[in-house]
Amino acid sequence: MYPQTHVYFAEALIGRQSDQVTLGSILPDMLVGRGFNHLEAHSKGAEIYCFLRKNSALSDFRLAVPTHGFVPKGLDYYGDEKYLDFEKGYCFEKARPFTTKTIEACNIPPEMGWWKAHNIIEMGVELLVGAAGDYSGRLKSAFTNRALVSEVDEMLCTLWPDRDIGFSRRVKRFAGLINVEKPSVESLAQKYKVQMQVRHQTEIDTKKTARLIHQAAESVSEDIYQFFENVAVSVQRNIEELQRDFKMGQHVG
Repeated sequence: MYPQTHVYFAEALIGRQSDQVTLGSILPDMLVGRGFNHLEAHSKGAEIYCFLRKNSALSDFRLAVPTHGFVPKGLDYYGDEKYLDFEKGYCFEKARPFTTKTIEACNIPPEMGWWKAHNIIEMGVELLVGAAGDYSGRLKSAFTNRALVSEVDEMLCTLWPDRDIGFSRRVKRFAGLINVEKPSVESLAQKYKVQMQVRHQTEIDTKKTARLIHQAAESVSEDIYQFFENVAVSVQRNIEELQRDFKMGQHVG
């Protein structure tokens, strides 16, 4: 999912908003690159949670991080990897009818079509979520919270001393790649153009992509919030299991 959607979901699960919740909810996406591939970046939630819990640090941040990725199973697991009896996640299932038009609009080979069509669905979700709240303000506040960014950087450098973290640099780069303002189909398409240029060196048709994003939002409007409710139950259970495992490990230790 896209950043404002992750902020929305983490706030709904944790029950409050803060810069820590915002930054934690999108951390896996900020880790991607410079030493972390997508899978690895989305599989660090349990490790980060346990490290911070052990050090009694960043209480909201450590709760928000596991809501996002694959380990433990967070929003992106159910959106990308597996949901209900679908072949893959919710966004991939919803993307099936968009695959052919995405190939055309994004100037990509057919084998990339379903993958990129699921991004179109994610942007449709982002459009709906972003329209319902001031998540732009949350992102700006978190990105400019120098004390928090510095504390997260110190934490990650301590956790992974051999990694090139440079977290403030990652925050700045990420902010330039995403739609920080309240999203529109045009702004999402423009940012997707930048992402596709950076990651795949290809030029998309932003007008066609914007139309697809609008259609994607319409296609998910009837069941997206039911998806969020269903997944929230699963993610809450996964985090509670993580917390129990941590306590058992501490007791054994």
